[in-house]
Amino acid sequence: MKRIGAAIVLWAVALTGLAFVHPFGDPRVEHAKGLDTLLQGANMPADAKKVLIAKCADCHSNETRWPVYARLAPGSWLIERDIVEARKKMNLSIWEQMAGDTQDVLIGKIIQEAKSGKMSPPQYRALHWESKLTEADVAMLSTMGKTGQGEASLSGPGDAARGKVVFEKRCTGCHAMEGDREGPRLAGVFGRKAGSVAGFDYSAGLKNSGLTWNDATLEKWLRDPDMVVPDTKMDFHVPKAQERSDLIAYLKR
Repeated sequence: MKRIGAAIVLWAVALTGLAFVHPFGDPRVEHAKGLDTLLQGANMPADAKKVLIAKCADCHSNETRWPVYARLAPGSWLIERDIVEARKKMNLSIWEQMAGDTQDVLIGKIIQEAKSGKMSPPQYRALHWESKLTEADVAMLSTMGKTGQGEASLSGPGDAARGKVVFEKRCTGCHAMEGDREGPRLAGVFGRKAGSVAGFDYSAGLKNSGLTWNDATLEKWLRDPDMVVPDTKMDFHVPKAQERSDLIAYLKR
């Protein structure tokens, strides 16, 4: 019995010691400042801020709560890996330091993933049931896509070169010209029937919309997707009329 007890103690010590090894990086080096410091200057609705802080900050900020089991390897390594990757994709602790275009891309991705049910990840939700987004949470996050709307729809002629820049800044978080990502491939989208890329999981509303992508429908879609198809998975918009014109010119090529 003494040998068994000693073996258990040695095993526990080994696991604890291995927790000081960080094969995927050490997210603990970033010191927490308090949840109340997050998103103070962010230009987004207050209720959306509350949802992000309550449901996303544990992985997507420097305010991670470290439970006891996060101190034991190899489980600690997997937790650290997920947090390091999550902060690379979006870190709410540095939101105000990001460029406006970067924030817009992230907001679009947040809304899309919330609507698709991808937030929070299943391995996190298994231990934190309260992190599951409710319908009300998704609705609150969707309001972030409306911030700053109201610009007049008038613009000059579209420029494809400028449109490429807009695409790379605002769209590549979810889309690529060749190949599907969170959104469908956009090569050849102009003149294509909405919801028709084979193998892509569209919302029923978009598949049954009967839309064909042309100047008029793309303008309306980029201005406010929910006004075109209410149950669409995309809620990212391009608020500036000139950028919409340039983007459409690029997609027409």
